[in-house]
Amino acid sequence: MLTLEPFYKLGGFFLVLVAVRIFGRGQTLRHWCSALFWAILGITLAYGQVLDSAFVGGLVVTLVVLAASGYVKAGNETVEHDVKSNKIDFGFKLLYPALVIPLAGVIGSLLFTRIKIHGALIADSGQAPLIALGIGALIALVWSMRMTHAPIKQPVVEGARLFEVIGYAIILPQLLAALGTIFTHAGVGQVIAGLVAQALPTHIPWVAVTAYCVGMALFTICMGNAFAAFSVITAGIGLPLVIKAHGGNPAILASMGMLAGYCGTLISPMAANFNIIPAVLLELKDRNAILKAQLPIALAIFCANLGILIFCVFRY
Repeated sequence: MLTLEPFYKLGGFFLVLVAVRIFGRGQTLRHWCSALFWAILGITLAYGQVLDSAFVGGLVVTLVVLAASGYVKAGNETVEHDVKSNKIDFGFKLLYPALVIPLAGVIGSLLFTRIKIHGALIADSGQAPLIALGIGALIALVWSMRMTHAPIKQPVVEGARLFEVIGYAIILPQLLAALGTIFTHAGVGQVIAGLVAQALPTHIPWVAVTAYCVGMALFTICMGNAFAAFSVITAGIGLPLVIKAHGGNPAILASMGMLAGYCGTLISPMAANFNIIPAVLLELKDRNAILKAQLPIALAIFCANLGILIFCVFRY
């Protein structure tokens, strides 16, 4: 049965290669700290499940210290294989490998939960979408390398360059999602439920749904990640006030609730890896230009999402 474990190990191995690449580019404190950061992240990604939990916790603390030191940041990277010059020749064909990833995710999600070998599914049904995305990413990588005739080391070269430019912000989604789980176990959701129930007439169904959507957006703005907000707001508002009290459809509530959270991501400076770092990479003078451009779109999507959720969640 296919699982995510090989992809975790492959990702960890790739990060270790990136660390070696960064370390080999210079013998300065910045290079050492950056290489150590990515090497530790690669080790935890590949072997986190088999290592002692206290040891892994120490590695995570080390990552935080390295990130706080300010040395895990961009440097001058010389790209050894210029693929950019081939863009004129390939045109939109360069997009084909990228489109393989979502296509493989959809097809794999449907097939992996239905195809059986000797009576057993070929992939863990709970991990099927992520496994399919991992396979799609590998196919896209091989396809793009054959298309551009890039050398075998080019993914590591480009990975080292991008990781140094983006820095520790690349792991913010995982850290914030973990923080959301911690908040849920700490009972933050119950506190929010009590405050919302006291402040709003949640016995009215559309009020409860509105409170859930607004809560998802606002908490995402504060946290910078919809996954962190989802566990807290769903446990605090969605489950008790929408699903249990009014019989709302859990699948519709969860899917549309995440979309409401994503609307908060579009306008949150806390989502640095989505909104601030792209402005740096694009060398925009206004670091908030992306946030300003996304604001009207976020508001429009949120209003439409709220209307759809109020109309559908109690009818299907």
